Amino acid sequence: MEFKDLYHKPLSYIQHLFITGFIFLLPITITFSLFNFFFNVITKWLKPIKALKVPIISLIPHHEILLLILFIFIIGIVLKAFFAKPLIQLFENLLAKIPFVRTIYLGTQKLVHAFTGHDQASFKRVVIIEYPRQGIYSIGFMTKDIPHEISQNNLYGVYVPHTPNPASGNFVMVPKEAIYETDLTRHEATAMIISGGIVQPTRYGQK
Repeated sequence: MEFKDLYHKPLSYIQHLFITGFIFLLPITITFSLFNFFFNVITKWLKPIKALKVPIISLIPHHEILLLILFIFIIGIVLKAFFAKPLIQLFENLLAKIPFVRTIYLGTQKLVHAFTGHDQASFKRVVIIEYPRQGIYSIGFMTKDIPHEISQNNLYGVYVPHTPNPASGNFVMVPKEAIYETDLTRHEATAMIISGGIVQPTRYGQK
């Protein structure tokens, strides 16, 4: 619709302008709203850190976030040090002795490592399965073969992430003949899932 249409169809043109502006502003508004939400959550969590009076840094607005970034950076340096590995192992062994905490920690750790690429074995490949019902297909990540002690039907574990948060999803067991393999990388599949299919691999030549 062009500007000249304002004279012939003013109401339609005004509606078109409104929808155009709305479509442009909506993703920006959602993005900033999400950032604002997480910012407020993080700020609330960091109140104990905010109470710390660090010279000069305390003068900076929301300096607790700066301190958190600095703390994470220091942790990264420590974890790369030669003496850190036995300490990490000791810490994980202690968590492994706490029944409920062990399940959550180890599961979350493996999931994070799988998505960030630290664990190349957890998500073997990207697949498509018929889920959650017949005629509907979902992208999933193959995890591990299901042991025969659990099932005699040669089932394979598949993790089906949710949109827009792939860290949340469902674990399903699927027979091999119901699994469709793809050549998608984990990063490509994750981008598709987060964007609801809008972001797709450019190597396929889509415009």
